Amino acid sequence: MMTTNQLRKRFLDFFKSKDHAIISSDSLMPKNDPSVLFTSAGMNQFKEQFLGKITNFSRVATSQKCLRTGDLEKVGHTPSHHTFFEMLGNFSFGDYFKKEAIAWAWEFLTKDLNIGPERLWVSVYEEDNESYNIWLEEIGIPEDKIYKFGQKENFWPANAIKDGPNGLCGPCSEIFFDWGEDTGCGKENCSPSCDCGRFVEIWNLVFTQFNRKEGGKLEPLPKKNIDTGMGLERMASCIQGVKTNFEIDIFKPIVDEIRKILGIKSMESVKKINCIADHIRAVVFAIGDGVLPSNEGRGYVIRKLIRRASWLAQELEFKKPFLYKLVAKICNLMNEPYPELTEKRENIASIIISEEERFMSNIKEGAGFLQGIITELKSQNINKIPGQTIFKLYDTYGFPLELTEVFAKDNNLELDLAGFNQEMAMQRQKARLASNIAADIFSKDILDFLPTQFVGYETTQQEAQITQIIKAKQNIDRIKEGDEAWVVLDKTTFYGESGGQIGDTGKITSVDKKSSVDVLDAKQIDGSIVHIVKVKNGEFKIQDSVIAKVDCQRRQAIRRSHTSTHLLHAALRKVLGQHVQQAGSLVEPDYFRFDFTHFKDLKEEELNKIQDLINEKIRANNKVGVEIIQKDRALESGAIALFGEKYGEQVRVVSIGDYSKEFCGGTHLDYTGNIGTVLIYSESSIGSGLRRIQVYTGELAYEKLRNNFQNIKNLSVMLKSTTEGVSREIESLVDKNRKLDKEVGSLTEKNISLQITDIIKDSKKVIKGKSYFVHQFKSLEVNVLRRASDLVINKLLKKSVVFLASDRGLFICRVSKDLKDKVSASDILGQILRPFGGSGGGRPDFAQGGIKDKGKTNQIMKEAQKIIKKELSK
Repeated sequence: MMTTNQLRKRFLDFFKSKDHAIISSDSLMPKNDPSVLFTSAGMNQFKEQFLGKITNFSRVATSQKCLRTGDLEKVGHTPSHHTFFEMLGNFSFGDYFKKEAIAWAWEFLTKDLNIGPERLWVSVYEEDNESYNIWLEEIGIPEDKIYKFGQKENFWPANAIKDGPNGLCGPCSEIFFDWGEDTGCGKENCSPSCDCGRFVEIWNLVFTQFNRKEGGKLEPLPKKNIDTGMGLERMASCIQGVKTNFEIDIFKPIVDEIRKILGIKSMESVKKINCIADHIRAVVFAIGDGVLPSNEGRGYVIRKLIRRASWLAQELEFKKPFLYKLVAKICNLMNEPYPELTEKRENIASIIISEEERFMSNIKEGAGFLQGIITELKSQNINKIPGQTIFKLYDTYGFPLELTEVFAKDNNLELDLAGFNQEMAMQRQKARLASNIAADIFSKDILDFLPTQFVGYETTQQEAQITQIIKAKQNIDRIKEGDEAWVVLDKTTFYGESGGQIGDTGKITSVDKKSSVDVLDAKQIDGSIVHIVKVKNGEFKIQDSVIAKVDCQRRQAIRRSHTSTHLLHAALRKVLGQHVQQAGSLVEPDYFRFDFTHFKDLKEEELNKIQDLINEKIRANNKVGVEIIQKDRALESGAIALFGEKYGEQVRVVSIGDYSKEFCGGTHLDYTGNIGTVLIYSESSIGSGLRRIQVYTGELAYEKLRNNFQNIKNLSVMLKSTTEGVSREIESLVDKNRKLDKEVGSLTEKNISLQITDIIKDSKKVIKGKSYFVHQFKSLEVNVLRRASDLVINKLLKKSVVFLASDRGLFICRVSKDLKDKVSASDILGQILRPFGGSGGGRPDFAQGGIKDKGKTNQIMKEAQKIIKKELSK
């Protein structure tokens, strides 16, 4: 049996023999392409080639990691729908066209894979006679096995002629694998147009030969392109003779492991098990490419997949974290094509278990939130849970609809499913807009920037020529005093913002120095460095010779920060472990923030050790080396490539002694000693498995240290202590203050106990034989307020509700034991505080909570009177 790994290699080797460059898979997180949420097709990374902007190769082949969520509800329910999958593809950019694409597809399938021609059928666009004739006359497929379909089925994008978008488009030809007459509907006229399962589309050949204009006009392209896609898993199922992708060699072991962990027998709950297997594969690969769970964008999709898989297991009566246990299995199965996954295995697993635990905690929180809503609805005699509430449970807490249905049924309530579906439709529309390729992604009207040669590594001043001036997104010939515009030079010393490092600022002046502009920022865009400028005096026009001069002092401060990030990265990996990966950064003058993957808080001693290591390397004054070498050679030497980044065959490697070696295009110091010092001043969590450290460097670090020391000196004078003794003196003051607070609390308690009879007499009210007591105290801490509630409830004893407040925004509700089965302290507290933005919780007999806006306390006390009276009147 041919394995999936062998199939992938066969495909790439076949097209290598046809003079295709073999390009490694792009990241699932597209670089510099806001038009797509995830890489969803093989052609995504070749957008510039399709547009003719880059001509570094004319024919390539790839096995591309892809992630799509458009058919999420079908995953697990069909043999071949997935969120994550690999797409095999061969591409031509103005080189070969239909004849070669069709012939090579046929040759690969029938000769290399030995698939019998009788098992293959094809379809073409109904007006594409050229493709039809190639299949019929040159390949020799019988006429009755070639189907003509309309633009919905056989044109890319679907229905593009009729509905758009404008831009590159063309007909396509699909190849189908026939499982045989014993599969599917069994009808004599069954064909590739039937969805019974007998015919499986295995390869789509797209012939990009038109540029669609307004009104559906198709303008032939001077250079025609080929874009093909073959689903690796789907092809593997055909080759391995199994009817679903979940049975192939890289999927079945995951399915089996899930069954083993959950204790589910073979052939039981097939759809749910398959769905879990699909989702965990997608999650592992996405996190491996730097997509971390969050509440927005890509991270939200990954969080949703984890929660969906976790809930499916809970439906199968397994209520513990388990997805993280599957990471090792997936990494082992995919180690041959993607060995980098294994290196990140520990971190991926840690992030997933953290998400699983968070979801289970959210389920409990969501249950409390929903119970409060149910209580409120019942108090208002409303018998339906609103759609917005159901959606909030689903979206914020990850609360599955099925669980909301259980709560509703237990409380004799209906669900506003129409409202929920409307909210879901709005969310899907937002996701669709974010994940689909933008309408004008291949439009020829996109503004092109002319290329720039960056010479800023060697110098900070350079004579250059203006090649482009842009204002209000239009190319113009000149700019004058007061104008703000974008300027492109043929060469520049200005570093354009990228890789986390902000852009340079400075000046561009005319050679005669009569005219000048302030460079406010610089950006890297499509191989150009765009200078964002404001004309200070004179004027500039296209082809003017100018002098570009960077603000050297600011550049030096940025260099200090950027070199420090490399030292920090190495220190983190040494102290915390090799699982640490950079996940983002912002490099500014004498300041930087550094995001990295790690699954728990850093201890103070760890932070101190990291800071000490960095400053040790600064004092060592190591040389910072830079070399341009082949990517494979760089990786073999141990250089770290940041995930989510796309690199060419030649890479720039920055080394610091034998301590740090990274791929990096930023500006750096020559020696670490020029940093001066670093000061870590903040470390925090910014997401599941993601931490952020903020650091001062150089002059700013020295200034902060000097100010801190001055503050300590000032404190030592106030405390009449030495600078070394300040901490001890403050601890002594805090201890004294704590004792005084305790004494004040004790005196307050005694005072309340002496007055409690009079307080109850003034505030106690009775309704239907039940008493309630609502009272506000001044300046009580929560422990004293709790003690006061004990005194009151013990005095009232039977059939009573107590609601106490402190003007510090603290509240306690008590219910006597003989009433707690009829009235809940937790429910009452929720009803009272929720409308004022407060929160709290507890038991049927005791609950406490608080609000941020303490000025609302008087309003809350009035509302408490009404709500408690209403509850006791039932």
